[in-house]
Amino acid sequence: MLDLGLTAFLACFLVMGFKRPFLWVLCYLYVDIVSPQVISWGILSSVPVSLITFAAAFGGWLLLEDKRDSRFTLRQALLAMLLAYCAMTTLTADYPAEALEKWAWVWKALVFAIFLPLTVRTRLRIEAVALVMVLAASALIIDGGIKTVMGGGGYGTLRIFVDNNAGLFEGSILSCVAISIIPVVIWLARYGTIFPSDWRVWTFACALIFACALIPVGTQARTGLMCLAVLCVLYLRTAKHRVLIAGGMAVALLAAVPFLPQSFLARMSTIENHQSDQSASTRLGVWKWTWDYAREHPLGGGFEVYLSSEVQYDTVARDSDGSNVVIERERVVEKGRAFHSSYFEMLGEQGFPGLLLWLLIQGLGILQMEIIRRRWKGRTEADEAWVAPLANALQLAHVVYMVGSLFVGIAFQPFILMLVGLQCGFWSYLKRIGHPAKIGQGESRRKAVRTMQPA
Repeated sequence: MLDLGLTAFLACFLVMGFKRPFLWVLCYLYVDIVSPQVISWGILSSVPVSLITFAAAFGGWLLLEDKRDSRFTLRQALLAMLLAYCAMTTLTADYPAEALEKWAWVWKALVFAIFLPLTVRTRLRIEAVALVMVLAASALIIDGGIKTVMGGGGYGTLRIFVDNNAGLFEGSILSCVAISIIPVVIWLARYGTIFPSDWRVWTFACALIFACALIPVGTQARTGLMCLAVLCVLYLRTAKHRVLIAGGMAVALLAAVPFLPQSFLARMSTIENHQSDQSASTRLGVWKWTWDYAREHPLGGGFEVYLSSEVQYDTVARDSDGSNVVIERERVVEKGRAFHSSYFEMLGEQGFPGLLLWLLIQGLGILQMEIIRRRWKGRTEADEAWVAPLANALQLAHVVYMVGSLFVGIAFQPFILMLVGLQCGFWSYLKRIGHPAKIGQGESRRKAVRTMQPA
């Protein structure tokens, strides 16, 4: 039944796109996030679903869409430059076969991030993209949250639909994404027009936020815990009742601690004492190796260059047998360990030029959202009130991603690149509208046009 349901849903999505081609863009978002072809064991598993929806999204825009309001932004140009640079390093990669395997999905994620802003030219479309991204991710998050509540969590053991450890199905990546979308969930609940704000919307939003907070517990990913802490601190920046909210967060934390599994608390304790944790020691060793490699190969070694890494380190453990304390040291040698950091991933694979481009893309996104937030702050008119909160939500989501990127190799994670594309489209839309006072007039003109032609 699950296989039939996934197939029928996707088929309906594709058919409706013939009337509204933009739905094919949303369909690709759904496919790339949920990966129904991975969950399915029947028809979808034997069909190139991602390629079909990718081609439909581009073909629909090229042949059927109105392109008059489409704009190309600076960040899209930077993404195109990064795409070209990655293509070059792939051709000269230290591990050509392995590099081509990663390139096979990286180029598609980058191209779609460049393409997405061209299609997002109205408020409705901006909201639709944000909504589909949240709902698609929530399919994985809710499944993980339910299993966590039922006691099915654990480091490396929480299964999201299927036994798969790639993309959003991997615990640390899902934890980072789950925490990052919380601000967008709140924005959709407050300002959404597709599902207008009411008690049903808020009930689902609160339940989803709770599930998002459970993912770091269920996966026992330290990355998720740090992302959640950063989000709570940053959220106070724009909150009206900071003291009350901060107090509520503290009470919620104290109330939750007794219910957390001991395995989770034990793993989180290694954040303070990384020397006793082999995983943390491996990260530090690989980061040191990456820095030394980049100094010798400043242009990078191409995708999957970490396969040549070799790190040596000592783990330190303290054991007490009453009055005596014994310090135990163990020498560990590991080869071919992953970067465990987007920053070092970019440095090792793409060198200093690639890292600079990547940081510029991320930094400009955070800066542009701050500019929008300040420029539109305090607007209370119905056509304007949603802008500053959305900029703030996208900025918080981006900052949480950058924090999570410190400890997870997700530099080219498609979901994050979709977020970048949404920011570009949002920025382009407001630049086209012009001064805040003109937004109502701009929307009225677009509504009049939409009555005469398909959206």
